[in-house]
Amino acid sequence: MGKTISCSVLLGLVSCFCLQFGTALDTITPSKSIKDPEFIISQNGIFRLGFFSLANSSNRYLGILYHQISVQTVVWVANRNRPLKDSSGILNISDDGNLVVLNGKTEILWSSNVTNTAPNATTAQLSDLGNLVLSNGDDAGSSLWESFQHPCNVFLQTMKIGVDIKTGRKVELKSWKSIDDPSDGNFSLGFEHFNIPELVIRKDNQLYFRTGPWNGNIFIGIVYMYTVNFDGFDVVADNPQQPYYITYEYSNDFRLIYYELDSQGKFIERRWDADKGNWINRYPSHESDCDVYGICGAFGICDSSKRPICSCLKGFKPRNAEEWSRGNWSSGCFRNTPLQCQRDNNNGSGAGQGDDEFLEMQMMKVPTFPYRSLIVNGDCKDECMKNCSCVAYAYDDGIGCMLWSGDLVDVKKLSSLGVDLYIRLPSSELDKGKSRKVIVITTAIAGIVVITISALFLWCRMAKHKGRNKKQKEVKHQICSENIGENSIGVKLQQLPIFNFEELATATNNFNHAEKLGQGGFGPVYKGTLDDGKEIAVKRLSKASVQGLEEFMNEMAVISKLQHRNLVRLFGCCVEGEEKMLVYEYMPNKSLDAFLFGMEIVEGRRYLWHSR
Repeated sequence: MGKTISCSVLLGLVSCFCLQFGTALDTITPSKSIKDPEFIISQNGIFRLGFFSLANSSNRYLGILYHQISVQTVVWVANRNRPLKDSSGILNISDDGNLVVLNGKTEILWSSNVTNTAPNATTAQLSDLGNLVLSNGDDAGSSLWESFQHPCNVFLQTMKIGVDIKTGRKVELKSWKSIDDPSDGNFSLGFEHFNIPELVIRKDNQLYFRTGPWNGNIFIGIVYMYTVNFDGFDVVADNPQQPYYITYEYSNDFRLIYYELDSQGKFIERRWDADKGNWINRYPSHESDCDVYGICGAFGICDSSKRPICSCLKGFKPRNAEEWSRGNWSSGCFRNTPLQCQRDNNNGSGAGQGDDEFLEMQMMKVPTFPYRSLIVNGDCKDECMKNCSCVAYAYDDGIGCMLWSGDLVDVKKLSSLGVDLYIRLPSSELDKGKSRKVIVITTAIAGIVVITISALFLWCRMAKHKGRNKKQKEVKHQICSENIGENSIGVKLQQLPIFNFEELATATNNFNHAEKLGQGGFGPVYKGTLDDGKEIAVKRLSKASVQGLEEFMNEMAVISKLQHRNLVRLFGCCVEGEEKMLVYEYMPNKSLDAFLFGMEIVEGRRYLWHSR
């Protein structure tokens, strides 16, 4: 929409205009018209009225533009649907007292179209608010026509968008068809009463967007209105028999700010940034698909943080599951179970509270078409429960109780703030949710307990195993360091396996007497079998033995040092507390002394040792 106009051209035009009209730079009279490219300027030079063209178009239009900024910014267009094809345009006050735009053939392309009783006294003045006002002396200076009452796509300060109940006339915005075409587009913005006032955008006369109800300070369906200062806005809708409207006004410091309904149906704030030399767009009405009216259908809820964005309210299911699976949610949802009060009515038991309850939904944009009740918050639930047709309620401090009957449409989950909405459901639907929640919580707790016990058991086993290994290493280190030193025997001892007492007790069947192979000065010797099947001989130092740690170490040192195929092999040792054991290779044919000192057969005869 922007187009830069050089200062030299502007000065030239202003000079030309001053020569023709003197000092009345902001006024048109029956004897003073403007011809393209002339224009008039408001008293303080904020706005101008004149002919212009848009980028990518040779059509000429008469309109109101900001005057003091370099970017061409149009706020109102007279002949938006009938553009001039050349620069022959003229704006004047006709003989019947109307403002008219004529082409070179003196054809009327646009007219204010009012009845004027004193056409000769009529003037049209452009104010610093951007309002072009047509008036005459007969009506004591009151206006016959104002551009503010016939806006295009821009909402300016002190402009009133609303409805005059007596005349039925609406003042609403109408979008442009495109950024280069100011003719009527598909979108309009108006102020609807709806029992509680709301701003709405329509697309082809169908609801497209709504702000939620006005609570006296903000529209409660717009998140940023809870946190941004909109003190300049004012809504007058106290008396439904009087005109109701919305307007806004800031201080002079905020003059370069306005709101626009763009060609895509978004209502946005535009604020001039002098440092950037351009308009900054802020606070768009549409931030996601959830802002489109009724996108999820009746009893559907839209949440832009989820995929898909639409789901049914709790206690409801899709009316057309196939359409929903394709991403078309317009058919909405219906109840899984009728309300208890409805079943009571059908059974002839009369209306009553029955077993219905309310589901709380926090941070919501409330549905459309609420019924307003002035009762206090604590009584909202009772008020709704008394009426079987009441399907939901909500409360806002500035509004009071809001009640709904029929379909709930345009329910949206807000990212923050919003209103708590209470949906009426049969208690059985809420019990299902509670049961599922109990199951989920119970399962989660049971899982945590099992995991904790398993982890504790595994930790104990690992700690025990680690303790054994550590103890074995400490015993071996102690034996080697205290008794052997840093010699070659010590090195070999460090290479010996260390057995724990429990392992040897299991191998010897708890040192069972039946496993005993014999006994010497050191102590008894037992036969044992390890877990891997290896047979061993375990020499256990007797508590009554006169031999001690020194003899035990000497035997370990000698046997570990003397490795020969004809000598029994030492597998390892065990030292735990007072227990000291040596683990040897098991000899199934007994030792040599059985042959030397026992009775043996030689050439078929038995000989004792002394006979030999």
